[in-house]
Amino acid sequence: MAQGTVQVTHTGTSRWRRRTGEYASLAAALEAAAEGDVLTVAPGTYRENLVVQRAVTLRGPEGSPGSVRIAPADGVPLTVRASAVVRDLHVEGQDATAPAVLVEEGTPELCDVRVVTRSAAGIEVRGGARPTVRRCTVDNPAGIGIAVLDGGGGVFEECEVVSAGQAGVAVRGGAHPRLERCRVHHAAGSGLTATGDDSALEAVGCEVYEVRGSGVQVTARATAHLTDCDVHRTTGDGVTLDTDAVLTLADCRIHDIPENAVDLRSRSVLTLTRTTVRQFGRNGLSVWDPGTRVDANQCEIFDSTGDYPAVWVSDGATAVLESCRVHDVPDALFVLDRGSRADVVDSDLSQVRNTAVSVSDGATAQLDDCRIREAATGAWFRDHGSGGVLSNCTLDGTQTGVIVTKGADPTVERCTVGSPAEAGVYVSAGGRGTFVNCRVTGSGGYGFHVIDGSRTTLRKCRTERCARGGYEFAEGADTASGSGGPVVEDCTSDESGSLSTPAVPEPAVQTTGRTTGLLLGTVPEARAGEPASPAPPPAGPEPRTSKAVLGELDALVGLESVKREVRALTDMIEVGRRRQRAGLKAASVKRHLVFTGSPGTGKTTVARLYGEILASLGVLEQGHLVEVSRVDLVGEHIGSTAIRTQEAFERARGGVLFIDEAYALSPEDAGRDFGKEAIDTLVKLMEDQRDAVVVIVAGYTAEMERFLSVNPGVASRFSRTITFGDYGPEELLRIVRQQAEEHEYRLAPGTADALLTYFTEIPKGPAFGNGRTARQTFEAMVERHASRVAQLGEPTTDDLTLLYAEDLPSAR
Repeated sequence: MAQGTVQVTHTGTSRWRRRTGEYASLAAALEAAAEGDVLTVAPGTYRENLVVQRAVTLRGPEGSPGSVRIAPADGVPLTVRASAVVRDLHVEGQDATAPAVLVEEGTPELCDVRVVTRSAAGIEVRGGARPTVRRCTVDNPAGIGIAVLDGGGGVFEECEVVSAGQAGVAVRGGAHPRLERCRVHHAAGSGLTATGDDSALEAVGCEVYEVRGSGVQVTARATAHLTDCDVHRTTGDGVTLDTDAVLTLADCRIHDIPENAVDLRSRSVLTLTRTTVRQFGRNGLSVWDPGTRVDANQCEIFDSTGDYPAVWVSDGATAVLESCRVHDVPDALFVLDRGSRADVVDSDLSQVRNTAVSVSDGATAQLDDCRIREAATGAWFRDHGSGGVLSNCTLDGTQTGVIVTKGADPTVERCTVGSPAEAGVYVSAGGRGTFVNCRVTGSGGYGFHVIDGSRTTLRKCRTERCARGGYEFAEGADTASGSGGPVVEDCTSDESGSLSTPAVPEPAVQTTGRTTGLLLGTVPEARAGEPASPAPPPAGPEPRTSKAVLGELDALVGLESVKREVRALTDMIEVGRRRQRAGLKAASVKRHLVFTGSPGTGKTTVARLYGEILASLGVLEQGHLVEVSRVDLVGEHIGSTAIRTQEAFERARGGVLFIDEAYALSPEDAGRDFGKEAIDTLVKLMEDQRDAVVVIVAGYTAEMERFLSVNPGVASRFSRTITFGDYGPEELLRIVRQQAEEHEYRLAPGTADALLTYFTEIPKGPAFGNGRTARQTFEAMVERHASRVAQLGEPTTDDLTLLYAEDLPSAR
């Protein structure tokens, strides 16, 4: 039985026919109402299934929102089949197979209706209905928030879906609603979804957030148009298009997306205008499959939170970016697979941690009037069939401007590469490419670096202020037969001006028939003061005997087990030499070593002494030490790492190559890391030139054990591992004493005991520096001593030399 009464005001064409009445049920009032009547419902809960079939006004009392509850036990609580007005009602449904509010016909208005339900849908519009729905709220954790189906339409203004067990707003079956200034959030499915032939969704000024699926999903030939909308904080992709879907985004903002900001495939088409995409975990734009296309104009894609390219185009898809900005991302644009294409016009790609433009697997990219800044690699054409055009582009502040490898064949014309750290253009592994009217300035390495006999064409190019030379054409060219190597025509450099063909019998560069321009027979000479190749260290004093060097080793504080290991190894080498002189077989001794231990335990010092010992025994020519780490060996692209490693090996020729923190070459999560290339190059060099260089790899004990276990080829090259233990308090005290004696200081009575206590109490965490800590402690004492003595008018010799316990820094 209904609770409360209904007041019905009957209106007609004449004021004399107006009358009022009260009814005990809403059904009775609706049955009695005529077109244009107003039904004002008294506060209460009505357990009725209402059907509005005339153009009446059904409303709750003014000033009491939510006081009228329509809450039947099952079925559809409110059905509208006419151009009626429904206001200020609270609708509750319990039927999981039916909607809470069903609009089937007419152009009704629903205003300030709150739907709190567990139904198939909160509000469902179908058929020929075209409602106007204003300021309505749907809370339906069991089903769809708002469903517009089977040709339905209408306008939804300032509505809110506060929760949905499925999609927030679902459009299908040829429906075509318009959403204005609506909010959709906390949906278990997609925020907005449109699917099926002739289905269309338009949204203006809307916000979609906190949904577990995609923010916007358009599939199966549906279309959608979003203007000035926000999509953010989704669990899935921000926007998803699939199977011939069409979507237009204008002045929208897509951000805080853990997956792809926009993902489209299967012949879908996306148009973006003045839209920003930021803070995405995977791709900003992910474009797949033949026929799939994205056109972006005046858009900005930036601030990636993951390790994926900002724009990904593959499997035959097409992307067009015009007047766009892509920045603060791991990679800007990746184009993969035959048939895939990217056209980028008047756009900025900047602050790219790895590669700005990557083209591979037969794909094509064309960049016109673009600017690439602050990227490790500007553009990389990776392999056979990959190509395209770079025209009128500038590439500034890169490690390498353009890379061409493995048969890729792009055309680069009227481009400028400014201030690359390594090379302006790098071509290797059979890469090709045609460079016309290009310019490289301020390179930290070469301007154009072409190796491996790559058949690159350089025409009317110029280099200026390149540290290692304008042009470098390395090994592999078969210039005698004309079948390999670069073709150079009318190229110049600020080092040489316009050069003629040098008079050499076998030019290193095969040229065309022209006689002007840069025709190089040899690598350009290095700048004044710069060696053309790594030079051996200058001659120093006469080398010490092994006995003298071992004496210095013995004088080091602590390291007793290390000293025994080095002496044993030295004895093996010395006895082997004596056996050879006596005509006997000598045991093979692998001289490469692994040093493990904490920082500051003397690994570098012992490595230097070991080199001297081997030189004194005639095993090494010079015995000098070259110390490197990952940053000295690993480059930013394929090929550069091998070059860096070879150069480090050459610098160490005749001596010791000491690789500190060698485990960093093989990180646990290697991914696309080039450290393995350094390891492979090093192993080959150690095998091919085993007598030229002694290699010592060093680092923390646990990390080095992992490094050797995952790189068995490395482990097999080393004869033994020497572990450097941490110094104890007494050994640290001895180091301080040695420092004091060397610098003419003395420890006052009681200072030694204070130092022992200090070194016992000092934290021994990962930052503890062992011998380095002892030296830093001495330096701190000297500074505090100076501050104290400076206050004395006439200090004595004792004042000037004695270090007291009060000069110790605090142990922290």
